[in-house]
Amino acid sequence: MTRSDADLAELLDRDRLHVWHPYSPMPASSPPLSVVSASGVRLRLTDGRELIDGMASWWCAVHGYRHPALDAALRDQLDRMAHVMFGGLTHEPAVRLATRLVELAPAPLEHVFFSDSGSVSVEVAIKMSLQYWRAQGHPERRRLLTVRGGYHGDTFGAMAVCDPVGGMHAHFAGTLAEHVFADRPPDGFDARLDPAYAEHLAERVRSHAHELAAVIVEPIVQGAGGMHFYSPDVVRLLRDLCDRHDLLLILDEVATGFGRTGQLFACEHAGVAPDVMCVGKALTGGYLPLAATLCTPRIAHAISRDGGALMHGPTFMANPLACAVALRNIELLADGCWREDVARIERGLRDGLAPARRLRGVRDVRVLGAIGVIQLDGSVDVPRATLAATDLGVWLRPFRDLVYTMPPYVTCDEEVARIAAATVAAAAAGGGG
Repeated sequence: MTRSDADLAELLDRDRLHVWHPYSPMPASSPPLSVVSASGVRLRLTDGRELIDGMASWWCAVHGYRHPALDAALRDQLDRMAHVMFGGLTHEPAVRLATRLVELAPAPLEHVFFSDSGSVSVEVAIKMSLQYWRAQGHPERRRLLTVRGGYHGDTFGAMAVCDPVGGMHAHFAGTLAEHVFADRPPDGFDARLDPAYAEHLAERVRSHAHELAAVIVEPIVQGAGGMHFYSPDVVRLLRDLCDRHDLLLILDEVATGFGRTGQLFACEHAGVAPDVMCVGKALTGGYLPLAATLCTPRIAHAISRDGGALMHGPTFMANPLACAVALRNIELLADGCWREDVARIERGLRDGLAPARRLRGVRDVRVLGAIGVIQLDGSVDVPRATLAATDLGVWLRPFRDLVYTMPPYVTCDEEVARIAAATVAAAAAGGGG
């Protein structure tokens, strides 16, 4: 049942008056679409239209919406308790989820700290690395090294390791901690390690090792910093450099974890285990906010020696509802069917996005796992691109010079084809010619 035009107009008027949307002015420069329900991979709008969700709700709804198993897990936990503080208390969903994450994560990641967003999981990772070195008697090791083109979140610690020039957070220059940046890795998942780039990375680490606590990167795929794909050889090199100079390696798997790149965790492409790993987004299948920071015993024991404590404690840390649905989500992934689905989506996106290469103004078309990207020569005209996609019954959210898609893994072949066609149409309308 759809709302009347008058009701919808009133809803959008109130939205414009009171609601501040992400990465938008107040009020928003263009009205948002009003969603009344979602099921499978489709969003039903208040005006009665249906859109295939090509974004998986910012990459997290990997099983789509209203999945019976996830709905049931949430209802069952709600009958027990919705929330309880985690300071001094524990509960079965959190313990079982932590145990499962340790089983899935590369060894020797054995300890799990829960939080409520990917950005906060990065904050916790940074705190872990700084507290580790303070516990070791080296408070001077307080900077991190990362690569340009990265994105790690919107909170202050996370912003400080995002790209300081081309990233979204240049507005905060001068107020953030100053870390060490290397050049962005050369493009290409299948590319061999460039010797000149390898020497550049080695020099940056070597010359700053005395003041570095850790290296932090998004493995294989740089997400909101530009949707760049790079060689697993770079991750292997960073692991080697960290070992050589006694640094911690933090891998931010918030966007790439739980199958998005074709491996359960992107670091598996490189055969590398980090000292600290951040996960979020798809952890609960898109149902509730939850993230986690995993670390090795070496780090946990150093921080905790002589009664030391990790100085962080979110109010909704390890929320039972979120933990219960995350555990069920991981059980769905454990059957391994997602691997076939991601490979199938990859094939569909490769075929479906290929026509974009012929568009004027398209710089690159790239696909990896269930990620498809069309990069333009200039900024996307977002309203025009969005309208072109919705006219074809697909929801996309372009940004900067990118029109891209990260669909739910349960998206069928016909829906993948529609998403790809809409992505091409959006690129043409938004700047591709």
